[in-house]
Amino acid sequence: MRSPTRISSPQPSYPHGDSPAVHYRNPYEELADLADPYDPDDPLGLGLTSDDDADGGGRRGEPVGSGSGSGSEGDDEAWSPPNHRRSSRRRRGRGRFRGIPRTAKALIGLLVLGLLLVLADRCAVMYSERKAEQELQKRLDLATAPHVTIHGFPFLTQVLGKDLEQVDIAVPDVAADRVSLAEVRAQAQDIRIVGDLPSSFRGATVGRMKGDVLLSFEDLSRELGASQVRFRALGPSSVRADGKLPVAGQQVSLHAQAHIQRQGDRGISTSVTDMRLDIPGIATYRPGPEPRAGLYLHKKAARQISEDAEKARALLSIPSVAEKLGVSPAEAGQARNDDRMLDRITESPRFVPALLAVNLVQAANDHPQLARKLGIDPTVAAALTRLKVPELTDKLELSFQLPKKAKGIKLANIGVSPEGIRADLAGAGLSFGKTR
Repeated sequence: MRSPTRISSPQPSYPHGDSPAVHYRNPYEELADLADPYDPDDPLGLGLTSDDDADGGGRRGEPVGSGSGSGSEGDDEAWSPPNHRRSSRRRRGRGRFRGIPRTAKALIGLLVLGLLLVLADRCAVMYSERKAEQELQKRLDLATAPHVTIHGFPFLTQVLGKDLEQVDIAVPDVAADRVSLAEVRAQAQDIRIVGDLPSSFRGATVGRMKGDVLLSFEDLSRELGASQVRFRALGPSSVRADGKLPVAGQQVSLHAQAHIQRQGDRGISTSVTDMRLDIPGIATYRPGPEPRAGLYLHKKAARQISEDAEKARALLSIPSVAEKLGVSPAEAGQARNDDRMLDRITESPRFVPALLAVNLVQAANDHPQLARKLGIDPTVAAALTRLKVPELTDKLELSFQLPKKAKGIKLANIGVSPEGIRADLAGAGLSFGKTR
């Protein structure tokens, strides 16, 4: 590009020496002349125009008003500053996407279309999941709506083929006899749809299904123990129950074990063993038949009796108790008045173990004063003996069956976890709704 050169207009001569009024040019016009923009009619920048070519010459860039017939004030238009910002913004707006290749534009269009299709597919999935949840709650008569998750992509092609890859179902709080199943989870695969989703769905057939059920200890404690008994894991197939039980106006401690077993292919039951009721710090009552059943002193209480002369003489005063302790009637009679004989009996290493093996049920019932001296309330002792094993075990035993409407599903691998009792579910060739 040529270096800008200011071109001044030639000054005409006036014969009478009087010059007309001076006319000042617009400074922006001079700057526009110096800018030398690209002219498609003069690509080499020689300053020629189409008129110059026709006339055979002439220089480009002569100032406005120079030459004959120009320069009068009447021919000039009113000048105003140009808005360069608006024109430059318009040029940028027109050229923003002009440089993007057509291939890139096509890829962007395909990407946007793909995103719209994915969005439509996911919306269809969510709508179908909600409809399935409502249908399951209605058909299975559930108190709480299940949670349904449909897997596989794209979903719309599965709907058109009426064949779903996998559907996960989670159902909370399922009633099962005396207790409620905290959660039932199932994973159904190879599902054939009968009807059209989601408008005219009639039923489905499930190729195979697996899952598990949970009977939580929290629910067991609430529904069986009435908030007084707590259940916890004791082993892979056993449950421990601990709590309080009111007996004759006093609270006694309840302890038992419940062993889990399967009841057919669709149920679980328990058998309660090793039940005992503790009078804190004094004695334990074991209900049931002899020889284990009865009222037995705690080891700490037996040692205290061996060290208390009054309590020891009260025991030896009962012939049946003295006989069970291995003390002859003559020695028992002499110990009532002879401290040395009493010490010889009570300090024997056989006395405390023998006392722990004595069933005090009959003695406590026949001799209330003896029970009081030993720290046992005779009223409580009598009430304990009246408790029957079925009444006690009924508070702790449980059993449940899968809902009748869940046909074709079986229970397997029953066990105990820290959360509760778990069992696996399995099934094949299941039908739901109308399949014909």
